[in-house]
Amino acid sequence: MTSRVKIVSTIGPATARAEALKQLQNAGMSVARLNGSHGSQDWHRATIALIRSAAPGIPILLDIPGRKIRTTMLVKEPSFSAGDTVILTTDTAHDGSEKVPVNYDRLHEDLEAGNIIFADDGTLRFTVSAIQGRDIICRADTDGSLKSCKGINVPYVKLRRKLVTEKDHLMIAFAKANGVDFVGISFVESAEHIEEIRKIIGATAPKIVAKVENNGGMANVREIARTADVIMVDRGDLSVETELETVAVMQKEIIREARRFATPVIVATEMLHTMIENPYPTKAEVGDVTNAVLDGAAAVMLSGETAVGRYPIESVKLMRRVIDAACDMQIKSLPQGNPDWDIPDAVQEAAAAIARSLPVTKIVVITRSGYAARRLANCELRQPILAISDDAATATAFNMLPGTEGIFVDIEFRRTGSEHIPNCLHELWRRQRITSDDLLLVVSLVYPKTGNRMNLIELHNVADLSHTFGWTQPR
Repeated sequence: MTSRVKIVSTIGPATARAEALKQLQNAGMSVARLNGSHGSQDWHRATIALIRSAAPGIPILLDIPGRKIRTTMLVKEPSFSAGDTVILTTDTAHDGSEKVPVNYDRLHEDLEAGNIIFADDGTLRFTVSAIQGRDIICRADTDGSLKSCKGINVPYVKLRRKLVTEKDHLMIAFAKANGVDFVGISFVESAEHIEEIRKIIGATAPKIVAKVENNGGMANVREIARTADVIMVDRGDLSVETELETVAVMQKEIIREARRFATPVIVATEMLHTMIENPYPTKAEVGDVTNAVLDGAAAVMLSGETAVGRYPIESVKLMRRVIDAACDMQIKSLPQGNPDWDIPDAVQEAAAAIARSLPVTKIVVITRSGYAARRLANCELRQPILAISDDAATATAFNMLPGTEGIFVDIEFRRTGSEHIPNCLHELWRRQRITSDDLLLVVSLVYPKTGNRMNLIELHNVADLSHTFGWTQPR
């Protein structure tokens, strides 16, 4: 059975094996994610091929670094205590022994003494003491160790990074060459950013997953949701770039805005973080997954749990059970079908709701017997109803119905096709009964059978129809 809410599993050293991938798929993995910030292109190329062969049909999401600032690959990963001096630098010739290089070459220009820097999803904090050339002299505010390829956040500081980096171009070319289904773009702050990425892709695939993870993204979440193919709520960076106490509220806001445009949302970061080292999650983590489902997430994501964790298969199985329990509750709360209704009842209700909620100018009912015309005329709608029949006497009788004009057309109403519907609309156009300014609600019957007397609803801008079919008005 198709799962209502999907599981995105990050593939890493713990799971980049054929047997593990098969087990993940059987446990409930719906999408395989690769983190482009880690591993070489050769590793990613081989892993993509492995996923295709071991878990056929599983879409692949390649998360590319984008505008996210990270430490580079380090020979030495320095440890420090609170109060120690740690030097970050934009000089990538360093290897971590004395200074820790970052991948944004103008970071030293954008910062000043007093700025706060977070690293590794906010677990490490530094205060900038001074800027000396390309070096950023920091005081460590926490104990810890700064590792390779870890994220660097500087909340409330305006950075001058390009919308699209050279690394983005390379990674998108790699994604296209290897048939990746989705690319994840970090720190999306505008529809313009998404469109720039779409131009580089230059095709229908891969689709774009826009990661909302800072104040700029939140400020423009509606336009991002309208433009992206998928939204990801990256709560790790979002909690560091904004305020930790509002992350759950922002998650709900992002999902609400995305659902306005039917844009699916992935909720990510530390969903079952405890299971990286332990076979069981905390109750709070179970509640977190449940609430993401109840918020309306299309998918939830596992990161370290399946990439480097000790219990990757168990993590997916547990997440699937939690999701299914939440979905069962959702389904039970949804309205049940009315046992006393039939198809025409539902179509009448839906058509009336559309007519009342959209700026429909005319309702066209294409009906041989007049049944559908009677049903719609009984709804007390504000729009005029044009009731079309291929029987002249029946069409004349329609004029008795409230708000209805009967129109006879010499067009065969086919029982095994629907070609008569656009033909009837063309005839109304030819007679100038509909114009380019009209938005039509069309109700009809196709493939008639006993008891099924109206089963089709269509909405059409007449201007679009005339352009599509090449209609011209008679002189």
